[in-house]
Amino acid sequence: MTTSATKEATTRYAQRFVGRAAAGHFRDAQRIVLSSLGIGTYLGQPDKKTDEAYTAAVVAAVEGGINVIDSAVNYRFQRSERSIGAALPQLAAKGFLREEIVLCTKGGYLTPDSSMPADPNEYFFREYIQHGIFTAKDLAAGSHCMTPKFLKDQLGRSLKNLGVECVDIYYLHNPETQLSEIAKPEFLERVRKAFEFLESAVGAGEIRYYGMATWNGFRQDARARDAVQLVEMAQIAQEIAGGMHHFRFVQVPFNLGMTEALTLGNQILRERRRTLVEVAGDLDITVVASASLLQGQVARNLPPLVAEAFGLKNDAERALQFARSAPGITTALVGMSRAEHVKANARLVGVASATVDEFGKLFSRGESA
Repeated sequence: MTTSATKEATTRYAQRFVGRAAAGHFRDAQRIVLSSLGIGTYLGQPDKKTDEAYTAAVVAAVEGGINVIDSAVNYRFQRSERSIGAALPQLAAKGFLREEIVLCTKGGYLTPDSSMPADPNEYFFREYIQHGIFTAKDLAAGSHCMTPKFLKDQLGRSLKNLGVECVDIYYLHNPETQLSEIAKPEFLERVRKAFEFLESAVGAGEIRYYGMATWNGFRQDARARDAVQLVEMAQIAQEIAGGMHHFRFVQVPFNLGMTEALTLGNQILRERRRTLVEVAGDLDITVVASASLLQGQVARNLPPLVAEAFGLKNDAERALQFARSAPGITTALVGMSRAEHVKANARLVGVASATVDEFGKLFSRGESA
């Protein structure tokens, strides 16, 4: 049987932290247990020093009570996935099994391998077009593709980079990029073909669940060109695989400066305007927050009312507390490229999430900070 995160193993992982983790830090979703904070691996130079720092950070995260690890094949030219792949054997040697860890990655953007080639166009032609993996008309914005052949290729690379048989959550990476160049009907058809492949990858034991990791798609006014309706995406999955479909996760920016997932009624469900988290809850889709610190932009100089609502030691902790405590958010991702970052942020593992009353203080004053 393919090795992936299991309910039994992730529950056992959570039990390791009894007495250290606050109640509510570990959360059940889709028959696995996820930590309220996850480690992201987006930023950093494509060099050996950063590779090693990320590996150490991933080890520190899992040791500290964070079992959600997020990456993408294009992060640091595939090197972030390889840093995670290097961490997994180190964790196994410390007694942390693959089944205790929720591994997430993404595909959709063209990426070189390890470093930027002298002639990127020549590289992509040789690596992809010559092999029939995609054609020029499959690309959007010169960099985005989600054809089944391309996703199959990218998933294969991710599995090899990570050194695993199966990824727990595989996201289509910013699929709304396609809407900058193609009409909505064509977009929906491309999503359908991508989902058909992803369901087949579940059947092959290469992924457990799939989803969409978006930047603008779920935050826009419903009339915007690159707006995406979650109901439409879930309906496509339902048509392909019925009620047992595996489209069960969405990733969306959510932080003190970008609150749309919780506050903007841009999703239409049964002819009513609802927020993303409301619709996701109705559809049994788990919401993961990305950019919880907005690359540090909401980690300092926050308004006093945030400290009044949450207390805590500093603005970075308060910003993370906001993201992981929001109703409907299961895990808040934060980029952590060094073990010191992990140790600082993992202090929140032992801190209870904000209560509804504490959280509501931010909004009761007509502000979202």
